[in-house]
Amino acid sequence: MQQKNATPDWRAHLAIARPDHWFKNVFMLPGVIVAASTVRSFSWSNLAVRTLIAAAALCLIASSYYTLNELLDAPYDKLHPTKHTRPIPSGRVHVPLAWTQWLLLFAAGLAVGSLISPWFVATLVVLWIAACAYNVPPIRTKDKPYLDVLSESVNNPLRMVAGWFVVTSVTLPPASLLLSYWMIGAYFMALKRFAEFRHIADAPRAAAYRKSFAYYTEERLLVSIMFYGTASMLFFGAFCMRYRLELLLAFPLVALVMALYLHVALKPDSAAQNPERLYREGSLMSAVIAATLLMAVLLYVDIPAMYRLLSPTAPPQTNIPSSQR
Repeated sequence: MQQKNATPDWRAHLAIARPDHWFKNVFMLPGVIVAASTVRSFSWSNLAVRTLIAAAALCLIASSYYTLNELLDAPYDKLHPTKHTRPIPSGRVHVPLAWTQWLLLFAAGLAVGSLISPWFVATLVVLWIAACAYNVPPIRTKDKPYLDVLSESVNNPLRMVAGWFVVTSVTLPPASLLLSYWMIGAYFMALKRFAEFRHIADAPRAAAYRKSFAYYTEERLLVSIMFYGTASMLFFGAFCMRYRLELLLAFPLVALVMALYLHVALKPDSAAQNPERLYREGSLMSAVIAATLLMAVLLYVDIPAMYRLLSPTAPPQTNIPSSQR
């Protein structure tokens, strides 16, 4: 009852909306950039304004489901070595008001998103529903091993679709790009789980905090991390070969980002547990910025030698209809 009768503290209510996690919506930008490099019939003049409006809508929707996450995770956070000090477990949030906050942020996000397009709003709704499935019993996919990672990281391709709809609502991003984006998100999320599991260092306590940890071991998490990492690069390669060969030149930097993130996750009390702390990892941030800038340039700079170098040399398969080649 202490939580329900707590005096509202605006700082605590702001904290459960996690504005420090808004930076994750930067994953919308590749959708904007790739669409802008592909679609010709759009206006560059208002693209920056539309992108800012879309980012604001995404931040509001994200804060809505972060609030829900804090509300439903409070009983489990009490069992965590550090998260027990969060606003709700520590009794600094008025719980009924927090539930109202959850819905108001959702409504505000849709209202702002309506300035972009109906398709953008539909993407916001899907993103919010996915977050509810991740958090709300009896579905609560965050309690199920492997599904917890896959259902959380699906936010990545949804953010990309949202960014794509900032530019156009006529087409969708290529499936290979969306799958690559999903798998790279799963790679990062599984490393977060790995860092959390190692940090708790107590299997029964870890399972009490997060039900999926009752199944996970360090070995199982590392095997899944290997799968997500290789799958993401497979789909990235498929996208490059089909749509933009120049992007293959960015692969070494992308691989470096993945390697450095693994290095960070292996550290004691790793920042991978709390992505808002990753900005302190200078080498990782430098690699991320370099890879992002290079990929943005390669989307617009043509390198004909790439096509000559990688043109097919084996004879084509004769059993495939020409219309499907």
